[in-house]
Parts: sequence; C-alpha cells; structure tokens
Amino acid sequence: MMKQTTHIKVENLTVKYQFHTAIKDVTFEIQKGDFVGVIGENGSGKTTLIKALLGALDISSGNITFMDDLKVGYLPQHIMRAEGLFPATAEEVALMGLLEEKRFPKRFTKNDKAKVKRIFHELGIMHLLKKRIGNLSGGQQQRVMLARALISDPDVLILDEPTSALDSVIEQTFLDLLKSLNEEKETTIILITHDLATVGEYIDHVIYLNQVLEYDGPFDEFCKNTKHSPYIHLHAKSACGHEMMKKEMKQ
Repeated sequence: MMKQTTHIKVENLTVKYQFHTAIKDVTFEIQKGDFVGVIGENGSGKTTLIKALLGALDISSGNITFMDDLKVGYLPQHIMRAEGLFPATAEEVALMGLLEEKRFPKRFTKNDKAKVKRIFHELGIMHLLKKRIGNLSGGQQQRVMLARALISDPDVLILDEPTSALDSVIEQTFLDLLKSLNEEKETTIILITHDLATVGEYIDHVIYLNQVLEYDGPFDEFCKNTKHSPYIHLHAKSACGHEMMKKEMKQ
C-alpha cells in the first residue's frame, strides 16, 4: 500500500471573534490528491476554517501545519466589483497570480505569457485571452480567476463556494475542470460548498462542521451515517443515493 503524503494537518483548532467561538477544537488531516468538500449550515464555521488555513485571521488555539514548500492557490466566492471594472484583459488578470513570486522590478516575461496561454487552452478559454474582464459573464470570469489561481502551479487549491453564481451547465463544466486537475495533476482540492447534492459525485472526502467537527472521512461513509440524516435529507439526498448506487454496482 502506497504511503500517503499529508499536505495539511490541523490539530485542536479554535477560532474566536471576541466572545463568539466560530470553530472549536477541530482536528483533521488532508492528504495529497484529496478532493475535499467542506460542508455545514450557514454560521457553521466553514469560511472561518478556510481563512485560518490561508493565514487571513488569528487562531485562538491549536496548530495548522503545511507540508514544506507547499504552494496554495485560492479562489474566493465572489469576484470583487472593482476587479470586474478594472481595465484589464483576462490575460493580464491571470498574470497577476504570478506577482507574489516575482522580485522587484515585477515584470512579466514571454515565458509567463506562454504559461497563461497554456492554462487558458487547458481550461478551454483561449477565446477570452484578450477580452476585458469586466465584459465577461460570471462563468467566464470565474474560469479566468481559476486560471489566475493555477498560474503558480499550486499543490493545493482552495475554493469558497465557487459555483454559487453559476448556472447548472456552467457549474458542471467548472466542476469537471476541477476533477480533471485533481485526477490528472494530483492537485489537492478543498471546496467549501452548501450544495452537496451537486458536488457529491466529485468529492471523495467530507469535512462536516457545526462549529465543532461533526464528521471527517470518506463521502460514502458520510452518506451511511444515520447521525447525519437531517443534513443529508436537506442537502445531499440525491448525491448520497447516487453514491450508494455506485458502491453497489462495484460490488
């Protein structure tokens, strides 16, 4: 059996906002190549957890450990209005994902632009390369932002409800892209979602939060756990039914 590589280790993590505890005593590990769905009701601590992983807020107690030299890409839930109005092309927006790695003077090279073209080609958006970001649809903008998140070759890609503003056809195309990255490049995906019914067929690992960690493990085991029946009934009935059918067919 091949030894797993731990990308992220979270131990007894607690985050408080003044007198409110957002998440308490959360412990889990994420392995290389995992496709993780972080789920929970509104206010359960999903976004707090991701902000803590990104180092965007102070933790109250516990530890977060990343594998050495791990590169992390991030795709936020909403593209800022200012970004949409910014007079930049899709190519220029994607190139901005390289700025953090560059030393002064921060100039883009021919190799940088060739890399953007390669990623746009892989994502099927080459026709958007020279178009203004503000003139693109929500689905097109989201794929450009995915290109920007991928430009630095991240080992881990964190996404905060990235399909919430997409229609069902574009949503499936976007999730198919993530699954390809996960399977072909072994990119570890961490996806916050409120819609487990849609993403259930893509993920293999569930982290279920309700301020505390309610569940951490395989998606099929989550579906079989009667403790989670109320959440499954509301958010994941069809996905769990599909997962159980796949399991039966394999047997």
